[in-house]
Amino acid sequence: MTSAIDGIQLTARNVDLPTLGGILERQQARKFDAVVPASRVSAIHGNLHVSGARTTLSLDGVTTSDQIFRPSDICDGGISEKLGIPRQYLRKMREQAVDLYDANVNGWLLRAEDKKYLLRGFTSDDDGEIGIGRALLSDGYRIIDNLDGLTALLRGLRDSGMKVTVSCDLSERRMIVRVHSEEIRSLAPALLSNYRSPFTGKTGADNPVVFAGFVFTNGETGGGAHTFTPQIKIQVCNNGMTLTRDALRAVHLGARMDEGIIRWGEDTKKANLDLVSKQARDAVRTFLDVKFVEKKIIEIEEKAGRKVSKPKETIEFVTSTLRFTEAEREAIFEHFIIGGDLTAGGVMHAVTSVAQTLPDPDAAYDMESVGIRAMELAATA
Repeated sequence: MTSAIDGIQLTARNVDLPTLGGILERQQARKFDAVVPASRVSAIHGNLHVSGARTTLSLDGVTTSDQIFRPSDICDGGISEKLGIPRQYLRKMREQAVDLYDANVNGWLLRAEDKKYLLRGFTSDDDGEIGIGRALLSDGYRIIDNLDGLTALLRGLRDSGMKVTVSCDLSERRMIVRVHSEEIRSLAPALLSNYRSPFTGKTGADNPVVFAGFVFTNGETGGGAHTFTPQIKIQVCNNGMTLTRDALRAVHLGARMDEGIIRWGEDTKKANLDLVSKQARDAVRTFLDVKFVEKKIIEIEEKAGRKVSKPKETIEFVTSTLRFTEAEREAIFEHFIIGGDLTAGGVMHAVTSVAQTLPDPDAAYDMESVGIRAMELAATA
């Protein structure tokens, strides 16, 4: 699954490394990053105009003009946060009264004239056309681009010498790279003995194998961090049990940046590459380890075996607590019944299997990430 706007592919689901790399390279060529004072930004017809940010070379010399961006929902979220405009009100104005959107944004930009922001965008393929406003961030936000993050991750994996399998997602919020090694495996018979894959019908009793792995995520539009989170992959169904409490997280904070369009030097890129590469090697050493997997399986099994005596009520409690949609609740209940494991562990399996079916990368990531939390809630229901 992919999604594109103005010729820029923004999302991808379940793609391989070469495909993701190609998307990121094409995005890189269209990126616009600038630290701008509030006084140089204005809203006109719902678009952000950055005065003097566009340069044109002609026989008459160099002229400057506005660079124009249509804000994404994420960018509008940044505008809401930075200017103190309630998010729902900003969304309503964009949808129903764009003149009020302009008036409110411009009014609060005027009162913030002494502040600077980092504006991230994609320029249009067509000269002079409107681009995409990706995010409005603090001028102290340290950027680690997805392409650099992916390059560094692969370097760290290569340096580790570990043979791994990789699958990738991309959204406007984050890049998600799932890594697992079939060389690092263990058995989880107690966790899988009653489970049947809703995809293939194969049973965990016949194949209780699990693999060690982790999930690497990186955010370019304000997620605030890149993370390495351990994940145990179940062979029989490809479900991923994500161990969020053991994540390695690095917040994207740095020194305040000077005003102007940002041109990243090779020393900055090298520093980012070195940082992520070292963290990738640490993740491999820590998470791709049989003892680590065996320890975590024991911890999971302590709660996974709790019987679910009232499936409908339990699924309702779990899904409402985790704020899933009605459609997601119905899908989880269906997978729970098909899976045949009427335990708290079966609830976890249902959540993580449904996550695989979701077309939206963020929704799939968010659901997969709370699989163990769903099990814990089911164990107490």
